[in-house]
Amino acid sequence: MTYYGKVLRVDLNKEKWEVEELDEEIVRKYIGGRGIGDYILYNEMEPNTDPLSPDNIMVIASGVLTDTKAPSSSRYMVVTKSPLTGTILTANSGGTWGAALRKAGFDVLVIKGKAKKPVYLWIHDGEVEIRKAKKYWGKMVSEVDDALKSETDEKAHVLQCGVAGEKLSKIAGVMNDKYRAAGRGGAGAVMGSKNLKAIVVRGTQKTEVANPDAMDEAVQETVNALQSHPAGGDLTKSGGALNALGTAVLVNVINGAGILPTRNFQTGQFDEAEDISGETIADDLLKKAVACYKCPIACGRWVDYNEGTWGGKHYEKTEGESLEYETTWAFGAELGINDLDAIARANWICNEYGFDTISAGVTIGFAMEAYEKGLITKDDLGFELKWGDADAMIKTLEMMGKREGFGDILADGSLAAAKKIGKGAEEYTMQAKGLELPAYDPRGAYGIGLNYATSNRGGAHVNGYTIAAEIAGAPLKADPFDASADKVGLTILFQNLTAAVDSTGTCLFQTFSAGAEEFAPMVGAVMGWDDFSADEFVKAGERIYALERQFNAREGFGRKDDSLPKRLTTEEMPEGPAKGNKHPLDSMLEIYYEQRGYDKEGHPTEAKLKELGLEA
Repeated sequence: MTYYGKVLRVDLNKEKWEVEELDEEIVRKYIGGRGIGDYILYNEMEPNTDPLSPDNIMVIASGVLTDTKAPSSSRYMVVTKSPLTGTILTANSGGTWGAALRKAGFDVLVIKGKAKKPVYLWIHDGEVEIRKAKKYWGKMVSEVDDALKSETDEKAHVLQCGVAGEKLSKIAGVMNDKYRAAGRGGAGAVMGSKNLKAIVVRGTQKTEVANPDAMDEAVQETVNALQSHPAGGDLTKSGGALNALGTAVLVNVINGAGILPTRNFQTGQFDEAEDISGETIADDLLKKAVACYKCPIACGRWVDYNEGTWGGKHYEKTEGESLEYETTWAFGAELGINDLDAIARANWICNEYGFDTISAGVTIGFAMEAYEKGLITKDDLGFELKWGDADAMIKTLEMMGKREGFGDILADGSLAAAKKIGKGAEEYTMQAKGLELPAYDPRGAYGIGLNYATSNRGGAHVNGYTIAAEIAGAPLKADPFDASADKVGLTILFQNLTAAVDSTGTCLFQTFSAGAEEFAPMVGAVMGWDDFSADEFVKAGERIYALERQFNAREGFGRKDDSLPKRLTTEEMPEGPAKGNKHPLDSMLEIYYEQRGYDKEGHPTEAKLKELGLEA
């Protein structure tokens, strides 16, 4: 019996589908999710493929632990070539859709080609239909979600690209369960380019495991670890920090550490941080905590979106999920805005259009600084775009969603916009490899800066979330200003472990307490691998990371691209605990390549590839 590896292949050119099973040896090397997606993309797509052409491949993969008894086992990965960066793209999402895919009878989807007209996939208990979707084209995410469930099954789960994806915005994410997103890098645009509006799944099949008794034991060990978080106690406890305040608990924490990027990373502290903090959200907007499928932590927020008028448009009161830390920051401190209702509404707009909130907010931050510097004017925009102006922020975001006026330029992200503006505007883009940076200024946390620069998909935090150690002290305490070989090694360990965990289909929050010693037994129990060790689990993560490096090398990426914005390596932090700091990237990068077994261009050496069982 195959416990993981059933692949549904869909050819949109021919509007046909077929099923195959992965070799178990491949699953052991790459685990599932991110690793399997990487393997398929690397081996099946031609180099230098246009990301928005029919020849790009989109892999949507659950993990080997998705829909099992493992805690937080809801997640899936989208793996494709990014239209935003040109690199490999690995985007992760929670909710329930990933588990529903497995219940519907499949572990992995491989989508190729382009439909002649808009279509959606209806996958239910092993059956597949390719249906017309023209009537859903141009509709908002929540409306499409409701309509497709009405047309198929009210218990179905919907994944879709949103209007931003239809319009090929390079910062469009893939949305699922209305409010969840595989947000980063433009996967929504890849869906839109294929005329694939949505993938609807519904199933009643049970996800089997090879050794149920061993699985029960391994799951209990993981739960025990989650209940003994080194910095925050019991992660599963109702009323704990993540449960009570969600990820926005970090607003005050990161501001206190002096690394909350403010006004496009010009400084690291926001005077009005308390106004947009997790505590204020809980007091003013929160209705309840919500959880992804099988998650004992429940960090999600169900909030009020209050009635209001911004940018000349009136919005009625509604409610829904989200207001994560990154989103709150991206439309808050990043733009100098402390209007929590406006920030929440920006989040709602992004969810409805299908935008990545980080890239959308940071792109507007770039535009605000470009306006401040005189690189763009009121004549270009039709209005003023100043720091702290919530009306201008909402108006700009709506224009991006519709691709109207200057919003059309901003809809492809900050780097593309800067290239069109010219006048040296690229200096003010806060991105790595074209992907906008998240909510931690690396001048006060050197590990996360190294991770931004070396992340295979560009400036992402969750590819190696060293902030956990540098700021939260989990699972160990690390000095944020340490740039030594030890810090480099810690960053590499975080990256390898993350690649492996992303491949299991579980949430990274577990790694605050649980490590390879907990994950490996669960994977082994599912697959029947009694000898699957923690070392093999981490080695699989290293293999996955190196394969992504190989993909990027094939696309022309090298050391020049393992970079940070000039501001962060040449300008001192002006205030706070990190005052006077610049990020020491060059010295850390030399050590990083050496420890990784990469050459001076940042590519795995032949010896390293051989060690990992990869072809040169």
